[in-house]
Formats: sequence, structure tokens, C-alpha cells
Amino acid sequence: MPVRVSEFSWQQTPSTVFLSLPLRGVCVRDADVFCGESYLKVNFPPFLFEVFLYAPIDDGNSKAKIGNDTILFTLYKKEPVLWEALSMPDVDKDMMKRIREKSILQAQEKAKEATEAKAAAKREDQKYALGVMMKIEEEERKKIEDMKENERKKATRELEAWKECQRKAEEPKRIPKKEKCQQRKQAEERGTLKPQGLPRKVAPARVPTRGKNWENIFSEKLKEDSIPAPRSASSIQISFTPRIFPTALRESQVAEEEEWLHKQAEARRAMSTDLPEFGDLREEEKNPDWLKEKGNKLFATENYLAAVNAYNLAIRLNSKIPLLYLNRAACHLKLKNLHKAIEDSSKALELLTPPVADNANARMKAYVRRGTAFCQLELYVEGLQDYEAALKIDSTNTVVQNDAERIRNIIQGTALKAHD
Repeated sequence: MPVRVSEFSWQQTPSTVFLSLPLRGVCVRDADVFCGESYLKVNFPPFLFEVFLYAPIDDGNSKAKIGNDTILFTLYKKEPVLWEALSMPDVDKDMMKRIREKSILQAQEKAKEATEAKAAAKREDQKYALGVMMKIEEEERKKIEDMKENERKKATRELEAWKECQRKAEEPKRIPKKEKCQQRKQAEERGTLKPQGLPRKVAPARVPTRGKNWENIFSEKLKEDSIPAPRSASSIQISFTPRIFPTALRESQVAEEEEWLHKQAEARRAMSTDLPEFGDLREEEKNPDWLKEKGNKLFATENYLAAVNAYNLAIRLNSKIPLLYLNRAACHLKLKNLHKAIEDSSKALELLTPPVADNANARMKAYVRRGTAFCQLELYVEGLQDYEAALKIDSTNTVVQNDAERIRNIIQGTALKAHD
């Protein structure tokens, strides 16, 4: 038998009703809210709250906000009048049953209409998308066909031009008869050619032969001169001017970066393998970097206890590597060892000095993990300080921004609740 809730508060205006219902000691996820035109129900086992409203409301625009152990309803009236009471007077069991059934049927009809409208809109979107895709494909196909046709026409023109050149090259040069007569007449006038009526003196056979050979040699010489010699191979040396972006002296972190690199080098050299308890370890197990990678693999497989053991041994070998404490803090968060997570994050921040660009990502993770541990201990002010310190390092991280905003809302809600 559910326990009916009678503690609530409500206020109204001519157009709106504000209803506040407490949810003390109940998880928000377990609250089931149903709102109809004339019926409002909140079921959060073992408690039950229901009210048969004095007048109809616009259930489509009405809202419910859950937070800080309270449900706040904003109900919009269909008619702008002041109600005499929140619920109907003199409601018997039969009327309650009819109002419940009517509200459920109306909700089912609205859900069915919304589902059908959503399905219809989805079909229209698919139809429109299909039409657009078909149009794009048709345009692409037409474009490809036009390109093929242009290439075919271009190839045909080039083939016809090549055939024409070949035909002209193969045809012997024909001198017109009129031009030939003029050339003969000019030769007779110069005396180099005798008239056709007189017998010509036959020249020795070797003269034209020598002239022909000389012409062949000359033509071959021209052909050889027209062909260029092959280019000689060589290598080209190209040098670029280095790009230098000088930093102002007041903004330079060269000294801090050198100090950070020097500390990292010292941390790599600091090995404590001369202790007697490390004598039975294998050679790779004496390497902190190998143990760190081993712990990372165990963390990825959710074997957090084994990962903590690997990080513990690596820290005993070398206690100056900040990433070992940072990774062990992540394991402690998973194991709910919140105080140890805070301690390891603080130790990592102590070793991540001076603050430079190379260790910015590690410092941000350390602040976030310590802030998460504080928040899980309900120390929200300390957690918000760490999240704000992380945002100073990377102000564009949306995940950290959202978490910080959520912590602020929790702090403000707690302050409002304490004030009430």
C-alpha cells in the first residue's frame, strides 16, 4: 500500500500554477511523473502523490523540474482565472477512476499521434534526401558524360589533324606548269640553261654524283645539328631560412623549461635498486617506465588493484616521477580510495614544477582528479577550486567546463536549501 504525500505547497497567477513537492530521501531516477489535463500523479515508491486539478491545464506546455530533493511543476491554465483550490471538491472514487482512465486514454492518443507525426516526418525527410541524392547523381552522371563527349571530340580532331599532316608529308611537291616555264625562261636569260632546240653537252657522270653526295652530307649535318644534346644530371641543394618566432623576455619560459627538463633527467637517473628487497626482481621489473606501462595496461583492463601494485613498486624504485602518482590517483578514484587519490594528486602537482607547457596536460589531470575526489567527499567548494585551476590551464575543455558548472549548481542549490 503506497504512502500518500500530503505535504506540498502551491501558488497561482491568473494563467499559471506553481506546485512544489518534496522528495526527501528518494533517488530522482525513481520518480515517475504523469500529467494530464485534469490529473497529476507522482509515484516515487513507497510514496504516491496525486491530485485531481480544479480546472483543465495545457499539459503539452506544462513543465516539471526535478532537483535538490524537490519537484517544481509549472502548470499553464487553459482559461486565465483564479482557482478556489488546487483540486476538485467532493471527488468520489468513481469520478477519480473516470478521470484517471480519461487522462490515460488522452495521453495514449497524444503519444500515438506524436509517434505517427514523427514517422511521417522521417518518411518525408528520407524521401527528400533520396530525391536530392538522385538529383546529385543525375547531375554527376551528366557531367561525366559531357566530359567523355568532349574528350572524344578532342581526340577525333587531333586524329584528323595528324592524318592531314601525314598526307601532306607523303605527297611529292608539284610545281605548276606555268611556274615551271617561268623558271626555265629565267635560267635561259642568265645563260645557265641552253635553249631546248640546241643539243646539250653531257656532263661527266661523276659531277652530279659528287653534288648529290655533298647534298646528302649537308642534309645529314643539318639533322644532327637540330637534335639537342642530352642534359647532364646534377643535384640541387636547397636551403631554407629557419622560421623564428621571438618571445618577449617577460613572457619567456626558457628558464622554467630548462629547470623542468633538468628535474626530469634527475628523476630518470634516481634509481633505488640497491635495496635488498629488490634483489629477486627480473631486470625489466627494475625499470620504473616498464612498471608504469604495465600499470597502464592493467588499468585499461579494469584490474585496478594490480595496477596500484605496479605503480607502488615503480614509486619505490623512483619516487621522483610525477606520472606514477598521477596514474595511481586514477586507480584510487576507481577503487573509491578518495583520500589516497587526493594525496597522490597533490604529490603529482608538487613534482610537476615549475609549470611549463610540457607538463600542462599532466597538471590539468591532477587538478581534475583531486577535484573529483573532493566532490565525491561532498567537499564541493574545494573541488570547484581545483576545476577552476584546471580551466586556467585549458579554458577550451568543454568536459571540464560542464563539470565545473554542475558543481556550481550543486553549491548554489545547497546554499539555497540551507537558507530556506
